[in-house]
Amino acid sequence: MIGLEEILKRLDRNEKRIIELREDMLRGFERYDEELTRLREDMKEGFRRHDEELTKLREDMIAGFERYDEILEKHGKEILKLREDMKEGFEYLNRHISALGARWGLMAEEAFREGLRGLLEKELNLKVESWVRNDEEGVVFGYPSVVEIDLSISDDKVTLVEISSHVRPSDVLLFLRKARFFERLEGRKPDRLLMVTPYAEKEAFRTAKKYGIEIYTKV
Repeated sequence: MIGLEEILKRLDRNEKRIIELREDMLRGFERYDEELTRLREDMKEGFRRHDEELTKLREDMIAGFERYDEILEKHGKEILKLREDMKEGFEYLNRHISALGARWGLMAEEAFREGLRGLLEKELNLKVESWVRNDEEGVVFGYPSVVEIDLSISDDKVTLVEISSHVRPSDVLLFLRKARFFERLEGRKPDRLLMVTPYAEKEAFRTAKKYGIEIYTKV
Protein backbone atom coordinates (compact mmCIF):
# COMPACT_ATOMS: atom_id res chain seq x y z
CA MET A 1 0.00 0.00 0.00
CA ILE A 2 1.07 3.55 -0.74
CA GLY A 3 1.83 5.51 2.35
CA LEU A 4 0.37 8.89 3.20
CA GLU A 5 3.67 10.62 2.56
CA GLU A 6 3.93 9.13 -0.95
CA ILE A 7 0.34 10.20 -1.72
CA LEU A 8 1.11 13.75 -0.61
CA LYS A 9 4.24 13.80 -2.77
CA ARG A 10 2.29 12.66 -5.84
CA LEU A 11 -0.42 15.23 -5.20
CA ASP A 12 2.26 17.89 -4.90
CA ARG A 13 3.84 16.82 -8.23
CA ASN A 14 0.43 16.83 -9.96
CA GLU A 15 -0.30 20.28 -8.59
CA LYS A 16 3.02 21.55 -9.94
CA ARG A 17 2.25 20.07 -13.37
CA ILE A 18 -1.19 21.72 -13.37
CA ILE A 19 0.38 25.06 -12.44
CA GLU A 20 2.95 24.70 -15.23
CA LEU A 21 0.21 23.81 -17.72
CA ARG A 22 -1.82 26.84 -16.67
CA GLU A 23 1.23 29.08 -17.04
CA ASP A 24 1.91 27.67 -20.53
CA MET A 25 -1.70 28.32 -21.54
CA LEU A 26 -1.55 31.88 -20.19
CA ARG A 27 1.66 32.53 -22.12
CA GLY A 28 -0.01 31.16 -25.25
CA PHE A 29 -2.99 33.46 -24.80
CA GLU A 30 -0.67 36.42 -24.22
CA ARG A 31 1.24 35.66 -27.44
CA TYR A 32 -2.06 35.39 -29.34
CA ASP A 33 -3.24 38.75 -27.97
CA GLU A 34 0.12 40.34 -28.80
CA GLU A 35 -0.08 39.11 -32.40
CA LEU A 36 -3.60 40.50 -32.79
CA THR A 37 -2.50 43.79 -31.25
CA ARG A 38 0.40 44.04 -33.69
CA LEU A 39 -1.92 43.27 -36.60
CA ARG A 40 -4.34 45.96 -35.48
CA GLU A 41 -1.50 48.47 -35.06
CA ASP A 42 -0.11 47.62 -38.50
CA MET A 43 -3.52 48.17 -40.10
CA LYS A 44 -4.02 51.45 -38.24
CA GLU A 45 -0.54 52.56 -39.31
CA GLY A 46 -1.35 51.66 -42.92
CA PHE A 47 -4.55 53.71 -42.82
CA ARG A 48 -2.65 56.59 -41.20
CA ARG A 49 0.04 56.55 -43.91
CA HIS A 50 -2.64 56.46 -46.61
CA ASP A 51 -4.34 59.52 -45.06
CA GLU A 52 -1.00 61.33 -44.80
CA GLU A 53 -0.21 60.65 -48.46
CA LEU A 54 -3.60 61.98 -49.57
CA THR A 55 -3.15 65.06 -47.36
CA LYS A 56 0.33 65.70 -48.79
CA LEU A 57 -0.98 65.32 -52.33
CA ARG A 58 -3.77 67.79 -51.62
CA GLU A 59 -1.30 70.26 -50.06
CA ASP A 60 1.06 69.94 -53.04
CA MET A 61 -1.80 70.60 -55.45
CA ILE A 62 -2.96 73.63 -53.47
CA ALA A 63 0.60 74.97 -53.34
CA GLY A 64 0.91 74.46 -57.08
CA PHE A 65 -2.34 76.30 -57.75
CA GLU A 66 -1.17 79.18 -55.56
CA ARG A 67 2.12 79.47 -57.46
CA TYR A 68 0.27 79.52 -60.77
CA ASP A 69 -2.06 82.22 -59.45
CA GLU A 70 0.89 84.39 -58.39
CA ILE A 71 2.41 84.13 -61.86
CA LEU A 72 -0.82 84.81 -63.69
CA GLU A 73 -1.70 87.78 -61.50
CA LYS A 74 1.40 89.58 -62.78
CA HIS A 75 -0.10 89.74 -66.24
CA GLY A 76 -2.91 91.93 -67.44
CA LYS A 77 -6.43 91.43 -68.61
CA GLU A 78 -5.29 89.52 -71.69
CA ILE A 79 -4.23 86.56 -69.51
CA LEU A 80 -7.26 86.68 -67.20
CA LYS A 81 -9.30 84.52 -69.56
CA LEU A 82 -6.44 82.00 -69.77
CA ARG A 83 -6.28 81.73 -65.99
CA GLU A 84 -10.01 81.08 -65.80
CA ASP A 85 -9.69 78.33 -68.39
CA MET A 86 -6.79 76.76 -66.50
CA LYS A 87 -8.73 76.95 -63.25
CA GLU A 88 -11.60 75.06 -64.82
CA GLY A 89 -9.16 72.46 -66.09
CA PHE A 90 -7.60 72.04 -62.63
CA GLU A 91 -11.03 71.66 -61.04
CA TYR A 92 -11.89 68.99 -63.58
CA LEU A 93 -8.62 67.19 -62.80
CA ASN A 94 -9.25 67.48 -59.06
CA ARG A 95 -12.69 65.93 -59.44
CA HIS A 96 -11.18 62.99 -61.30
CA ILE A 97 -8.46 62.53 -58.67
CA SER A 98 -11.07 62.64 -55.89
CA ALA A 99 -13.23 60.12 -57.74
CA LEU A 100 -10.19 57.87 -58.19
CA GLY A 101 -9.38 58.11 -54.48
CA ALA A 102 -12.95 57.25 -53.52
CA ARG A 103 -12.94 54.31 -55.90
CA TRP A 104 -9.66 53.06 -54.44
CA GLY A 105 -11.13 53.30 -50.93
CA LEU A 106 -14.17 51.25 -51.92
CA MET A 107 -11.98 48.62 -53.58
CA ALA A 108 -9.72 48.39 -50.52
CA GLU A 109 -12.72 48.04 -48.21
CA GLU A 110 -14.27 45.34 -50.40
CA ALA A 111 -10.98 43.42 -50.50
CA PHE A 112 -10.79 43.64 -46.72
CA ARG A 113 -14.38 42.40 -46.36
CA GLU A 114 -13.71 39.46 -48.68
CA GLY A 115 -10.69 38.49 -46.60
CA LEU A 116 -12.69 38.53 -43.38
CA ARG A 117 -15.47 36.51 -45.01
CA GLY A 118 -12.91 33.78 -45.57
CA LEU A 119 -11.76 33.94 -41.95
CA LEU A 120 -15.34 33.68 -40.70
CA GLU A 121 -15.90 30.57 -42.77
CA LYS A 122 -12.64 29.01 -41.61
CA GLU A 123 -12.55 29.98 -37.92
CA LEU A 124 -16.25 30.30 -36.97
CA ASN A 125 -17.70 27.91 -39.56
CA LEU A 126 -20.05 30.64 -40.79
CA LYS A 127 -20.91 30.38 -44.47
CA VAL A 128 -21.55 34.01 -45.41
CA GLU A 129 -23.91 34.88 -48.26
CA SER A 130 -25.23 38.17 -49.61
CA TRP A 131 -28.84 39.27 -49.16
CA VAL A 132 -29.71 42.15 -51.51
CA ARG A 133 -33.05 43.96 -51.68
CA ASN A 134 -34.42 47.29 -52.95
CA ASP A 135 -35.38 49.71 -50.19
CA GLU A 136 -37.88 51.82 -52.12
CA GLU A 137 -39.17 53.62 -49.01
CA GLY A 138 -35.72 54.64 -47.78
CA VAL A 139 -36.05 52.78 -44.47
CA VAL A 140 -32.31 52.16 -44.06
CA PHE A 141 -30.53 55.19 -45.54
CA GLY A 142 -33.37 57.71 -45.57
CA TYR A 143 -33.72 57.56 -49.34
CA PRO A 144 -34.50 54.80 -51.88
CA SER A 145 -31.48 52.56 -52.30
CA VAL A 146 -30.22 49.01 -52.64
CA VAL A 147 -29.53 47.34 -49.28
CA GLU A 148 -26.96 44.55 -49.05
CA ILE A 149 -26.59 42.40 -45.95
CA ASP A 150 -24.21 39.52 -45.28
CA LEU A 151 -26.00 36.61 -43.63
CA SER A 152 -25.32 33.06 -42.50
CA ILE A 153 -27.92 30.30 -42.07
CA SER A 154 -26.93 27.35 -39.86
CA ASP A 155 -29.29 24.87 -38.19
CA ASP A 156 -32.21 27.05 -39.30
CA LYS A 157 -30.77 30.00 -37.37
CA VAL A 158 -30.12 33.26 -39.19
CA THR A 159 -27.08 35.37 -38.32
CA LEU A 160 -26.68 38.79 -39.92
CA VAL A 161 -23.03 39.77 -40.32
CA GLU A 162 -21.56 43.24 -40.88
CA ILE A 163 -17.88 43.27 -41.88
CA SER A 164 -16.00 46.58 -41.74
CA SER A 165 -12.46 47.87 -41.27
CA HIS A 166 -13.64 50.41 -38.66
CA VAL A 167 -16.86 50.45 -36.63
CA ARG A 168 -18.30 53.70 -35.23
CA PRO A 169 -21.52 54.14 -33.21
CA SER A 170 -23.26 55.33 -36.39
CA ASP A 171 -22.26 52.08 -38.11
CA VAL A 172 -23.92 50.10 -35.31
CA LEU A 173 -27.18 52.03 -35.73
CA LEU A 174 -27.04 51.58 -39.51
CA PHE A 175 -26.58 47.83 -39.05
CA LEU A 176 -29.57 47.82 -36.68
CA ARG A 177 -31.72 49.51 -39.35
CA LYS A 178 -30.59 46.89 -41.87
CA ALA A 179 -31.57 44.12 -39.45
CA ARG A 180 -35.02 45.62 -38.94
CA PHE A 181 -35.40 46.02 -42.71
CA PHE A 182 -34.49 42.33 -43.11
CA GLU A 183 -37.04 41.34 -40.45
CA ARG A 184 -39.71 43.45 -42.14
CA LEU A 185 -39.21 41.85 -45.57
CA GLU A 186 -38.49 38.27 -44.50
CA GLY A 187 -41.04 38.10 -41.69
CA ARG A 188 -38.58 36.70 -39.17
CA LYS A 189 -36.24 38.23 -36.64
CA PRO A 190 -32.53 37.39 -37.00
CA ASP A 191 -31.29 35.08 -34.27
CA ARG A 192 -27.97 36.88 -34.02
CA LEU A 193 -26.45 40.22 -35.07
CA LEU A 194 -22.69 40.08 -35.49
CA MET A 195 -20.21 42.82 -36.44
CA VAL A 196 -16.63 41.83 -37.30
CA THR A 197 -13.87 44.44 -37.40
CA PRO A 198 -10.21 44.87 -36.40
CA TYR A 199 -11.06 48.18 -34.71
CA ALA A 200 -14.22 49.46 -33.01
CA GLU A 201 -14.61 52.69 -31.05
CA LYS A 202 -15.50 52.41 -27.36
CA GLU A 203 -18.83 54.14 -27.87
CA ALA A 204 -19.61 51.63 -30.63
CA PHE A 205 -19.27 48.78 -28.10
CA ARG A 206 -21.67 50.53 -25.72
CA THR A 207 -24.19 51.17 -28.49
CA ALA A 208 -23.95 47.58 -29.72
CA LYS A 209 -24.48 46.17 -26.21
CA LYS A 210 -27.58 48.32 -25.81
CA TYR A 211 -29.21 46.73 -28.87
CA GLY A 212 -27.94 43.17 -28.40
CA ILE A 213 -25.37 43.36 -31.21
CA GLU A 214 -22.09 41.44 -30.86
CA ILE A 215 -18.85 43.05 -31.99
CA TYR A 216 -15.89 40.76 -32.70
CA THR A 217 -12.44 42.33 -32.96
CA LYS A 218 -10.61 38.99 -32.77
CA VAL A 219 -11.18 36.32 -35.45
